[in-house]
Amino acid sequence: MEGAFDLAIIGGGINGCGIARDAAGRGLKVFLCEQDDFASGTSSKATKLIHGGLRYLEYYEFRLVREALMEREVLWQIAPHIIWPLRFVLPYHKGLRPAWMLRIGLFLYDHLGGRKLLPATRTLDLTTDVTGKPLKPGAQEKGFEYSDCWVEDARMVVLNARDAADHGAAILPRTRAISALRGPDGWTLTVEDAVTGARQTVITRALVNAAGPWVADVLEHKLGLPSKAHVRMVQGSHIIVPRLYDHDRCYIFQNADNRIIFAIPYEHDFTLIGTTDRDYHGDPSAVKASTEEIDYLCKAASEYFTKAVTPREVVWTYSGVRPLYDDGASAAQAATRDYVLVLDDEAGAPLLSIFGGKITTYRRLAEHALEKLEKYTAPAANAKRGWTGKAVLPGGDIPVLGFDAYVADFQARFAWLEPGHARRLVRAYGTKAAAVLGEARSYADLGRDFGGRLSEAEVDYLITHEWARRAEDVLWRRSKLGLRLTTEQAQALDLHMQGKQEKEVA
Repeated sequence: MEGAFDLAIIGGGINGCGIARDAAGRGLKVFLCEQDDFASGTSSKATKLIHGGLRYLEYYEFRLVREALMEREVLWQIAPHIIWPLRFVLPYHKGLRPAWMLRIGLFLYDHLGGRKLLPATRTLDLTTDVTGKPLKPGAQEKGFEYSDCWVEDARMVVLNARDAADHGAAILPRTRAISALRGPDGWTLTVEDAVTGARQTVITRALVNAAGPWVADVLEHKLGLPSKAHVRMVQGSHIIVPRLYDHDRCYIFQNADNRIIFAIPYEHDFTLIGTTDRDYHGDPSAVKASTEEIDYLCKAASEYFTKAVTPREVVWTYSGVRPLYDDGASAAQAATRDYVLVLDDEAGAPLLSIFGGKITTYRRLAEHALEKLEKYTAPAANAKRGWTGKAVLPGGDIPVLGFDAYVADFQARFAWLEPGHARRLVRAYGTKAAAVLGEARSYADLGRDFGGRLSEAEVDYLITHEWARRAEDVLWRRSKLGLRLTTEQAQALDLHMQGKQEKEVA
């Protein structure tokens, strides 16, 4: 890699890519390496919410909740194609949190974060409201409805990486950090291409360890340094089942063990249920939903829904490890979700390690990270502080309240597209959707259909512009079309993508 960098980042999750975007937009020379695909770890394995975290109020996390609440509408406005509002129904459950506590919590939720566009909380009569119909009689009494947002989490990560690259950053997925040596003027970072094994060195003034669940491993085994903070790995698992109800609202259910779960409409034909909270020990890349977790989520949902949810109905599961800052909390669900930034500059060349964090607050985390590194990189770059809250992510130049109108215009321009397909493309790519279609004037012009209206043209766009290399990159991170394609179709897609890469090498 030619030349020296102001900042090198290890880790291509939401925090690493968010820092890369912010720093590159400030004029810094940025390098980022990720050992796998973007968002292949924690950043694609959460409940996919942009939210304040209503339950965090119980643990007095007021700073975190306020920052997260303020970020909801900021993120919605910079990425309205992949972020949109949701309404959550919280049924009152006798014997658990009292109604007055729920009201106070929701009042704070409405007023802590400067809400402007999202609708306020309201009380529901679940005996008459449509949201009461799927629920058991015992849960069909009083409820509360409040606002949060949904995010296509893996796409959020990729779009941050794309924007960082568009601002000049060197972005290298499937590139492992092998080692880093500290010198008086910076770091010498050695990285290895995970596919070819080729190695190169990178010189950088400052180094960021944004490796998520691997943050301690990077410190100990790549850098040979002790950790000044401890990471607590907490597993969260989710299940996907066929759609449980017809309306578009979500549920947040209280459980007798003081935890909560969500039930959320997912990909039109499904319902997402999650999450669990339990300590995890082992390789973060090997985590998967256990039989016990699946049973727990099915039982918890069945406590509220008239139609029982059983393990045999589960069509897909996913599980991730949250790399939380270990604050000594006794229970996994009580461990802080706030982020901690640890700066080690005792030997001159700065190293910033990131513990914890939520996708909702990734942008503010990036700002705080660059503030800590300001004197080591380029102080003048701080003049652009806050730019990421105003500049849209790629494809996001759509009015937040004008998404449906944009879809209608897009459908009119490409009248040969099926309405559902047109909407999916705009949801994924926003104003870049036309670039995906190129000069096509019919489905035949899009090339091969791999299933679920995933076309050769779209796959080629993802390879060229979004670093996709394998079928799983496309089917489970750039989209969720893995729910639609058969095993044979997914294998055919993988063969096609391998062939494209072999031609590029040749």
